Amino acid sequence: MSLLKVTGLGKRFGGLIAVRDLSFSLDPGEILGLIGPNGSGKSTTMGLVMGVIPPDTGSVRLGGTDMTGWAPHRVAKHGVSLMFQHSRPLRRHSVLENIELALLPDSLWNFVPHPRVARRAREIAERVGLEEFVERWPETLPYAHLRRLELAKAIARDPQVLLIDEPFAGLTMAEMREFSALISSLRDERRAVLLVDHNVKGVRALVDRVLAMHVGSKIAEGTPDQVMSDPTVRSVYLGGSLDGGPETADRGAVAGPPLLQVESLRVHYDRAQALDGVDLEVREGELVSVVGLNGAGKTTLFNAVSGFVAHEGFIRWRGESLDGATPGAVARAGIVQCPESRELFGDMTVAENLEMGGYHLSREDYARQHATVLALFPILAERQRQTARTLSGGEQQMLAIGRALMTRPRLLILDEPSMGLAPLVMEHISTAIEALRAEGVTVLLGEQNVSFALRHSDRVYLLEQGRIAWQGAPGAFAEATGERYL
Repeated sequence: MSLLKVTGLGKRFGGLIAVRDLSFSLDPGEILGLIGPNGSGKSTTMGLVMGVIPPDTGSVRLGGTDMTGWAPHRVAKHGVSLMFQHSRPLRRHSVLENIELALLPDSLWNFVPHPRVARRAREIAERVGLEEFVERWPETLPYAHLRRLELAKAIARDPQVLLIDEPFAGLTMAEMREFSALISSLRDERRAVLLVDHNVKGVRALVDRVLAMHVGSKIAEGTPDQVMSDPTVRSVYLGGSLDGGPETADRGAVAGPPLLQVESLRVHYDRAQALDGVDLEVREGELVSVVGLNGAGKTTLFNAVSGFVAHEGFIRWRGESLDGATPGAVARAGIVQCPESRELFGDMTVAENLEMGGYHLSREDYARQHATVLALFPILAERQRQTARTLSGGEQQMLAIGRALMTRPRLLILDEPSMGLAPLVMEHISTAIEALRAEGVTVLLGEQNVSFALRHSDRVYLLEQGRIAWQGAPGAFAEATGERYL
C-alpha cells in the first residue's frame, strides 16, 4: 500500500480549473518531483494535500486514512508537514527556540519546553547542519541557513510525508548541491517527499519520479529521463520544435552601435541571490532574446535595467551609466518595459490606457503613434471604449504592448509576451513583433517559450539560475543546448 495516495483531485476557482482529476501516489522513502510552468497547478496541489485548500473532487489518503477536507493542523498531526518557500522564522527567538516551538505539542499547557524538547531540537539542528548556529538570531544567518531552519521546523513533527516548496530558489549552485544532499538523506529515514521547484535540472538530479503538470492536468509521469524526454513536456517548456527551419535561421550581424550594456550584474532579494554576474549587450536595431525556465532571473534582469531593483555591477545606456537612475528617468531615456503582469489600468478604457502611454507626446506625434499601434493591433480600434479589465487575456497583452509603444521607446523590453496565450493570439503577437523589427525598433525579449523566441531573435542568451549559461545565434541553439535545456 502506498503511503500517500491522491485520487481524482480537482479544484476550481470560479471559471478557472486549477487542478483537474489528478492522481498520484508516494511510497515511504520516495521523492516525487512536481514540475510545470507557472499556472500549471503545482502550488494548488500542495495546498490541497496539506488541507490549506479544500478540494472540490477527489480524495487524499495517508496510510489508508482518508484526510480529504481535514483542516491543516489535523493533517499535520496525522503525519504531513510543509516546508514553505519563504522563510518566516520568529526573529526575536534563537534558532534553537524556533525549532523547539515546532516540537511543542498542540496544547495551551505546553508553552515551556521540557528538557527533552531542547535535546531533540539540538539533534534536529545537527541533522540539518545548524549545530554551530543554535544560539544565533535568524536575522544573522546566511540565506541558505534560513532554508535549513525551515527544513528543521518541517521535520520537527517527525512527518511521514514532507511537502517541500521551491527549496532551491535563491541558492547558489554549491548551496543547491548541499541542500539536495539534505533532502536526499530523508530517504534513509523512510520519509516520503513531494517536491516542487522551477529548477527542473535540480529536481531531475534529486528525485526518483517526476510528475509534470500543465494547466491543471497531469501530462506525464515516470522516471526523470522519461518525463524530460516526453514530447508533450518538451513542447510545454520549449513551445514547440527547435529543429532549424526559417523560424530559427540566423539573420546575420546587426551593424548598429551598442544601446544597452550589462556587465557583472548581481541582484539579491534580502539574502537570496537572483542574478550572479550577468553580462549582456543589445545593439541598435537588434531583437535579443533572454530565454530560461521560470525562476531563472529574466524578470529580475529586466527590472534591474528598468531601475526597479537595486543591483551591483554596471548597466550602461548609450554609453552612459544608469547607476542610481529612477524608473521614471530610465523610461524617459528611452527604455520601456512591458511587464509580464501587464499592469494595465483595469477601470480605464483601451483609449485611456493608450493615452497614459503617450501623454508626453505632441498632438501630431500622438496621432501618428496611436495610428501605428492600432495598425499593429486592429482589435484595439474596435475596443477603444471598453475597459481594460473586460478584455480577453490576448487583448490585454496587445494593449500592454501598445501602451508601451505609445512612449516611442528606443528599447522595448517584452517580458513573457506569449505566456498564457492561445496559438492564434500568439501569431498576432508574432506578426506585430516582426512589424516592429521591420521598423527598426530595438527589442529585448524574455521568454520561457524558446521556440517563440528563436523565431524572432538575432541573438539569444540562455539564463539558468541567475547566470548566463549560453549565448549565440538562434540557429545554433538547438544543437548547442536544446537537448539539455530541461
